[in-house]
Amino acid sequence: MFEILKKDVLNKDVCKMTVFAPLISKSAKAGQFIIIMSDEYAERIPLTIFDADKLNGCISFIYQKIGASTIKLDLKNEGDFIKNIVGPLGVPSQINKNENIVIVCGGVGSAIVYFQAKEYLKNNCTVSIIAGFRNKDLIILEKEMREIDENLCIVTDDGSNGNKGLVTDALTEYLHNNNVHLVIAVGPIPMMKAVCEITKKFGKKTIVSMNPIMIDGTGMCGGCRLTVGGEEKFACIDGPEFDGHAVDFDEVSKRNAMYRLEEKKSMDKLCNLLKRGEKDIRK
Repeated sequence: MFEILKKDVLNKDVCKMTVFAPLISKSAKAGQFIIIMSDEYAERIPLTIFDADKLNGCISFIYQKIGASTIKLDLKNEGDFIKNIVGPLGVPSQINKNENIVIVCGGVGSAIVYFQAKEYLKNNCTVSIIAGFRNKDLIILEKEMREIDENLCIVTDDGSNGNKGLVTDALTEYLHNNNVHLVIAVGPIPMMKAVCEITKKFGKKTIVSMNPIMIDGTGMCGGCRLTVGGEEKFACIDGPEFDGHAVDFDEVSKRNAMYRLEEKKSMDKLCNLLKRGEKDIRK
């Protein structure tokens, strides 16, 4: 059992939880994830580690209330307990020294930035962040990102924060005016694909995080299978980070389209179960 020490509402759909997990916090590295089972009836879901506090034995993670399992997780509050947390899992980020890094993130993909960026700073790297959201009400973690990059660039699709645009436009301008060793893209699949198309033209190494396609988190379900450099990989056990220029994004996009249909079915099922007062959402 893992006690929830703090729950922060970041926007209407996204929350951050901090839980007491001393063994996980001791071993956790940037880029890794955990698998959560909120209670004995819940599904297992993989979530990226937002931060790890080794001194106090805590880890934090961010989730979006988008499916049955995350909606059920959100019913828990400070002082409640999560049944099971397994981790850390996945291959840690490869952190080099003395590099100029640009992290491009979209929406909930911002959850990965903080832990990763702190590790780069520890290794004498310069970190710049470009973050994109649909509108100002959905912006999350601005304070944390500004701790990393005081010149943080946040753009919104509708310009409601005063800076209308796409992360790809901001990235293109940045690459024209700055020396960059590495670009890291985290967010929706179409966004990461677009970033990779831009960085390829500039000849910039690009790492993408394929955690959005993970389901089971152990390689058994096959849901996160993808092709990287002509080879079959699994995001959960071989990644979640890969060379963005080697990922077959067209293949990933087609498979994701199938899962979105299943996601809608899952949401409909959850609503019916909750209306009947059911606890077991695995039926």
